Amino acid sequence: MSVTEAIKAREEASLRWLSAPKPSTSSAWVERAAEASAILKIDAVERDEARKPPYAEIKLLKDAGFVNLLGPREFGGGGETWQTSYKITKEIAKADGSIGHLLGNHYSWFWSSQILGTADQAKQWLKEFTEGNYYLGGAVNPRNADMTADDDGEEVIFNGDKFFSTGGVISDVTVLEGVLQGSNNLHAFAFVKTDHPGISFKGDWDVIGQRLTESGGCVIKDVRVPWNQIAGFVDKKLTPRDAYHDFILPPVQLQFAAVHVGVGLGAIETAADYTKSITRAWPYGGDNKAKAVEEWYILEGYGRLQTKLWAAQALLDQTAERISKLIHAPRNELTQQARGEIAVQVAATKANAIEVTLEVSTKIFELVGARGSLSKYGFDRFWRNTRVHSLHDPPSYKFREVGVWSLLHEVPEPSWYT
Repeated sequence: MSVTEAIKAREEASLRWLSAPKPSTSSAWVERAAEASAILKIDAVERDEARKPPYAEIKLLKDAGFVNLLGPREFGGGGETWQTSYKITKEIAKADGSIGHLLGNHYSWFWSSQILGTADQAKQWLKEFTEGNYYLGGAVNPRNADMTADDDGEEVIFNGDKFFSTGGVISDVTVLEGVLQGSNNLHAFAFVKTDHPGISFKGDWDVIGQRLTESGGCVIKDVRVPWNQIAGFVDKKLTPRDAYHDFILPPVQLQFAAVHVGVGLGAIETAADYTKSITRAWPYGGDNKAKAVEEWYILEGYGRLQTKLWAAQALLDQTAERISKLIHAPRNELTQQARGEIAVQVAATKANAIEVTLEVSTKIFELVGARGSLSKYGFDRFWRNTRVHSLHDPPSYKFREVGVWSLLHEVPEPSWYT
């Protein structure tokens, strides 16, 4: 029944959103995200179990206007800031960590065109991606030189085999990244329509969590891209880099933090609903209560978890406000010092969000009780999603970056993960 309800709710919401003007304030966007999240929550357990590509879910995000949220109003976008995007990602992740991850990833790839491209390229891609309402996926894995980019006169030819390609299967545009052959390890980035015949997906995403992110392998075979569409290159030479070009990672990492916080909030909200309606009081404690909501250890448990989540959310909001101001300020105003300082705060925000959500998603089992462990309730998905999503970038290294700043006041060097 829940799947049928979800389909109906998605269809009704899409019709309403498509026929109405886009929200004009950040708070109105967040309200719409909360509504979308409630719809996604209806069949979240069933979708997680089915593991099907989330075409319907991405359509819902498109129809709601979330996919081109950062695009200018003049091109049909939402005209919103990165600060709002983090709020939207968090709301969607409450219902489904996979879909929140896909949306946060998209915002990062969408804006990478503005960071990596020349001024002319950035204008072209901003208009194209916004008007097309395109969802972007990425065949990028910085730890492996698993794709090459070969100069072939007027074009660059991409070939490779990527282990990860988050969102690729359900994307409209795929971000390609390859090592430019014959260069001193220069990386070439291009934005290519996913239906290109040289792009194929393995369908091998089989993990315990984040099952709907479609992060499986991708094969790139003889994909030709004109040199004028290789991000940041003019006349086959990379244009001068500034601090803003090194600013691509901190906003991405904070999107991941928003996903983690959202999953934690979703876990405690779902558990609380269960406790209020199904959990039974423990009858052998000597201070017996009639209802579970009267049990002191349950009240204390929810109190501790809620406090930690509020703190994690406050840090996320503070960091999001700060990073958004830097992103939207004139790019020549950004310094490497400012970039490094916000990277440290992002590291702290993300590592803290992971630790808190792992605790919340484990502790809730003690608060809902034994029957809450039945598969039909799907409480394990919160822990599974967080555990899997946290593994791509060890939190220990994030804490180390914060420690170096705290002790030595040194900012981290820009890297693929900082």
